[in-house]
Amino acid sequence: MVFFSSCRVSSPKLCGNVVFVAKKQHQCVITVASRCITSNAMREGLPPVNKPPPFPYKEKRYNFFRALFDPTTSRLDENSKLIVVEGPPAAGKGVLAKELADDLGMAYFPTPTVAETYINDYGYDLRQLDDQIPNSCKSYDENDFLKDPMRLNGAKAARFQLSKLALRYKRHLDALAHILNTGQGVVMDRSPYSDLVYITAMAEAGIVSKNVYNYYHSVRNNALFALWRPHLVIYLDVPVAETRRKIEARNIPYEKDSKMATPEYLQSLIDSYKKDFLKDISTHAEVLAYDWTKPANTEIVVEDIERVNFDQYGIYDAKMKDWRCYDKWDWNNNRQVFTHSQHQLIAHLNVPPIKCPEIAIDGAEYKIYETLKDKVINKKYQGKNPVTQKMERGNPEVLRYK
Repeated sequence: MVFFSSCRVSSPKLCGNVVFVAKKQHQCVITVASRCITSNAMREGLPPVNKPPPFPYKEKRYNFFRALFDPTTSRLDENSKLIVVEGPPAAGKGVLAKELADDLGMAYFPTPTVAETYINDYGYDLRQLDDQIPNSCKSYDENDFLKDPMRLNGAKAARFQLSKLALRYKRHLDALAHILNTGQGVVMDRSPYSDLVYITAMAEAGIVSKNVYNYYHSVRNNALFALWRPHLVIYLDVPVAETRRKIEARNIPYEKDSKMATPEYLQSLIDSYKKDFLKDISTHAEVLAYDWTKPANTEIVVEDIERVNFDQYGIYDAKMKDWRCYDKWDWNNNRQVFTHSQHQLIAHLNVPPIKCPEIAIDGAEYKIYETLKDKVINKKYQGKNPVTQKMERGNPEVLRYK
């Protein structure tokens, strides 16, 4: 058993409406709802629920005709929830998120990386072109960010963080589409809502300018309104000293010696997590905050999740507002948008950098990159289908074109 306390916090360490979990208590005070998330262990032995099979949304289009016979709500149950695991670097977010997904029967969506985007649909690594293109167009992934955050006076780092926001935005859309089309819940490692803590820490460290910081927030504010916030955020609180110890234990030279792993930078991340992200997200989602200095047993976290009552809020409450629709057609319309109109939502990230010229790439230099990229790819893969290429590499997954 654990002790729950829901309260308003004014401390700079943790702000907002959060649920604190003290692992050493032996008392439980909470109201158990009739519809809470249930684990595989809780569902064992129960008769199967009669609901339609998952809709193959990656192969078929959900349109008006299909909506007549396939209402979205027919698949949704108490486990059709979006859970996000947050915390500082090396906290163990990915491990916990995957274990939670397994125990709850949900899908695990790992955090996306910029490095993945340099492998195109043909399997060609675009980083091979770096020695032939201008500096402004050369690749810059997570490893480069750790090695040289001040490259091109921080312009590369600024573009990198904007790319991370876009990737997390797309991953969040994929999670929403998955829930609404299959009824299966999703556990994610980080979200676009928490991405702001990194640009805040970068600005405080002098890596990006005030112009970049303001532009980032203009992009963020222009795009996040279109998403549905998660039902539950799990925050793993790890002290800076322990985070440094874990980074040093990994013994990656360019990581442990990086400017992005100094105690000052890590403290800025944690402060922004607690003062900015948790304070805001706790008004819309349930929050479980754990002292993760020493990782707890996943079963304890699962038991805590099962006690959270997601149905206690009314139509005028801010919490869970994003997940309340007017009728079944409102559900169907949102399902169609999150699944098949992602390009229109992602377009909200395209804010002209009129007052932030440092993140822009010179048109002539970018044309050199595009020309070379097309030339190399056309020469190597002329007349070949990217789907066929992917299948030949042992991955028969059907591609979803952008």
